Amino acid sequence: MRKRHEYSVYILTNKANTVFYIGVTSDLESRIYEHKHKVFKGFTSRYEVNKLVYYEDFQWIQDAISREKQLKGGSRQKKIDLIVEINPGWSDLSLEWFE
Repeated sequence: MRKRHEYSVYILTNKANTVFYIGVTSDLESRIYEHKHKVFKGFTSRYEVNKLVYYEDFQWIQDAISREKQLKGGSRQKKIDLIVEINPGWSDLSLEWFE
């Protein structure tokens, strides 16, 4: 049996929804946990960017990386439109993952 690959591209924001971070990972739940608990010092820990507002899953890493680059290259408004389309309330999609 072949292993099922799964990669995610995600968008995080801060409490005020003013700062965006776009990333790619092979383990979304673990990666979001790391952001929320500031495991690594950097942009997301410095600016309190730890609210998951959007994600997409991919079977192949090349597709995920391509999508990440596309999102990073898009305008702020395109990111906002994408988030609002699937998450109009800007809820933290990972809120119940760690309870």
